[in-house]
Amino acid sequence: MRHPLDGIRVLDLSRVLAGPYCTMMLGDLGAEVIKVEQPGRGDDTRHWGPPWVGGESAYYMACNRNKKGITVNLKDERGKEIIRELARQSDVVVENFKVGALDRMGLGYEALSALNPGLVWCSITGYGQDGPYADRAGYDVIAQGEGGIMSVTGEPDGEPMKVGIAIVDITTGMFACNAILAALRVRDQTGKGQKIDMALLASAVAWLANVGSAYLVTGELPKRYGNAHANLVPYQTFKARDRWMTVGVGNDRQFQILCRILGLEHLATDERFATNPARVANRDELIPILQEAFATRDADDWLEELSAAGIPCGPINTVDRVFAHPQIQHRKMVVEVPHPTIGTLRMAGPPYIFSETPATVRSHPPLLGEHTDLVLRERLGYSDEQIAQLRAEGVV
Repeated sequence: MRHPLDGIRVLDLSRVLAGPYCTMMLGDLGAEVIKVEQPGRGDDTRHWGPPWVGGESAYYMACNRNKKGITVNLKDERGKEIIRELARQSDVVVENFKVGALDRMGLGYEALSALNPGLVWCSITGYGQDGPYADRAGYDVIAQGEGGIMSVTGEPDGEPMKVGIAIVDITTGMFACNAILAALRVRDQTGKGQKIDMALLASAVAWLANVGSAYLVTGELPKRYGNAHANLVPYQTFKARDRWMTVGVGNDRQFQILCRILGLEHLATDERFATNPARVANRDELIPILQEAFATRDADDWLEELSAAGIPCGPINTVDRVFAHPQIQHRKMVVEVPHPTIGTLRMAGPPYIFSETPATVRSHPPLLGEHTDLVLRERLGYSDEQIAQLRAEGVV
């Protein structure tokens, strides 16, 4: 079975989420990813629990499949030489060390690209490689706050709220993956690699999308609307008789259909609500009327009728309902992979479907140092005796 990135080798020097999520995406697409960790401890997320299963944290397993795991002591010159040799053989390096840390070790972009001019190097930090904040550490929750996301998330009169997922980390990983693929295309055309500078804060700002655009063109600060929408009404959650649901009305025709289904036909011709701008201006009057109507029936009854009429809507699913969702099951989003300590590991699979070169989950998230011997032997030509000595001396 062919994969889109067959033949691409990635040296993964990243930890936690943004970098590992990026390299997992590359691995899902077929790249060989070699994940380097600190001997004895490994990636910080190995210790982020509960929950644990088979001695591994669920957090670590979420973003480290399709990788070979090795341990290397980067403070030892022999460990540095292992990294240099792997970089010579790699197409991509992904790292999220503090700015300048790898340079001080002699393992930065300038040093390793001199060994391999075609190397595509992606650095992921909180604020970028230069500028007044470059030396500050980067964390998702800080970027969500500093990048404006929290200021527009939460109830209008409540506290600013972060997204329930580490969305800046994940978005930065996705942006990084896109940038790496673009740089590989340039490398294939010119033979020359390049350095990519990814920052959590910049990713958060890019993620503002229409909210950021609205401020830039008007100068007006965006507000928090809870589960509602700044520019569309009704486009939010409603409580049915038994549970919550979402309804997203995108135009006036859909609003007219919604009013008919709710038995509120008169609202469709009311000048306060007949057009979307009017509904936005008068949302505080409209929403309680709609909520009162939705509360008279169960969510499934409303969802069936609204869906049949072409009104965008859906349930507010708990995670168990998500993985049991018939469309999620149809797309095979839950995958199983053998694991040496767990038995069978269930994971959320790649979200994209290729007609010819699929993305696949081929291997479990590696145990700490699971593939050290294999990589040193098969990739770098070390003998079993040399590997045993390196291990005994704490190099790997």
